Amino acid sequence: MPNEEDFPEWFRRRRFPSFGGWFFEDIDKMFREMEKMMEEEFKVFTSQVPKDYVRERKLPDGSTIKEWGPFVYGYSIKIGPDGKPEIREFGNVKPSRLGPKVKEEREPLVDIVETDGEVHVVAELPGVEKEDIKLHGTEDTLTITVDTPQRKYHKEITLPAKVNVKEAKTQYKNGVLEVTLPKTKEERKPKGEPIKIE
Repeated sequence: MPNEEDFPEWFRRRRFPSFGGWFFEDIDKMFREMEKMMEEEFKVFTSQVPKDYVRERKLPDGSTIKEWGPFVYGYSIKIGPDGKPEIREFGNVKPSRLGPKVKEEREPLVDIVETDGEVHVVAELPGVEKEDIKLHGTEDTLTITVDTPQRKYHKEITLPAKVNVKEAKTQYKNGVLEVTLPKTKEERKPKGEPIKIE
């Protein structure tokens, strides 16, 4: 059980009122303490923001203001083939126990569709030229990277099946990248070795 001293003064006075002109004083004090707490949280958050996300802009009257961002966090949910929801996060802000963390690059929104013969990956990369996209694939993963002064994206995707990267087909139009990867054909090898009877 916490002690009375653990609570702010305005909270203690509110629990044990003295029935005077305290009400409006306590409200003002409560708002001042909340503003102070918010300022402290904002200082902690802004100290962790990469330099590329802070810009200064001059106003017509000659003064300057700081602009922050863009800060993006989102997720997509779809039901997988096993009937369970699949949740994919995207953006450049990651929640953590110590508060939000801002990464220099964003994770694009990605959707993966598996058919009998191929894996189809769709990624949203707005504001990017085709020449700036770098793709790297293995039989299990696909990595998408964009590193320009204006935009930075990075996402490593674990594929649901083994694929043949050499036969991948890609298309990029209006900020949407589509990659089609054919699945590898599994060679059925006989189990074990034949044994000759003597």
